[in-house]
Amino acid sequence: MGGPGELLVVGPGLAAAIAVALLAAAGICLAARLGHAAGVLRAGVRAVVQLGAVSLIIASVVSSGPLTLCFVAVMLAVASVTAGRRITASRTGAWAAVSIAVPVLPVLAVLVAVGLVPRTGLALIPLAGILIGGALTATVLAGRRVTEELRSRRGEVEAALSLGLLPRDAAIEIARPAAAAALLPALDQTRTVGLVTLPGAFVGMLLGGATPFEAGAVQVFVLVALLLVESAAIVITLELIARAVLTPDEPAIPR
Repeated sequence: MGGPGELLVVGPGLAAAIAVALLAAAGICLAARLGHAAGVLRAGVRAVVQLGAVSLIIASVVSSGPLTLCFVAVMLAVASVTAGRRITASRTGAWAAVSIAVPVLPVLAVLVAVGLVPRTGLALIPLAGILIGGALTATVLAGRRVTEELRSRRGEVEAALSLGLLPRDAAIEIARPAAAAALLPALDQTRTVGLVTLPGAFVGMLLGGATPFEAGAVQVFVLVALLLVESAAIVITLELIARAVLTPDEPAIPR
């Protein structure tokens, strides 16, 4: 039986449901020849292993400030490597870290400094995870769309260069609309909140005993913070690619 704070009943039935859903997702990808059947299975297994390990780790680090900061640093590092592997052929995340860390860290620092977020691991880790995840998504979407746009419109970039524009200015002029499109998922999520979806922070607070008003206020803040972080991540990613810093191994801009 599930307790009053449970969204799902945790037990053998839930484990079976996870396995069936994962196999069904892989089966659909295989049947439709989407090419991601193996990736779906690997992602699902990794999620089980990682969340199990992280649950144990979080329980031991939330009471320690230094360990909490180390955990957030690991989250940033993993997000950066993931973004780098999606954007660049070198599969490194060195410069992708700039797009993720620069928007996220100041927001977290200000929230802690003004007292809006308690200085505890139990509060910092979930919020950091939400913001880092949003920055990761925005960085990957912007990075891939900008590089693809610059390659497909290489002739227009060369024409802009022939008119005297600097490589950075030509790239931004051509790729800005593609970069802007990376913000659409966050915009849609914010526009439809409460009508299409009930996000995790809102549901989690309700299950934890908060009033609907308190849960709604926190969720609105999270969504607005995500818009801030993702907008900044997109601008930084566009700038790094336009300067051939993020993708030096496969420049999309004639030099």
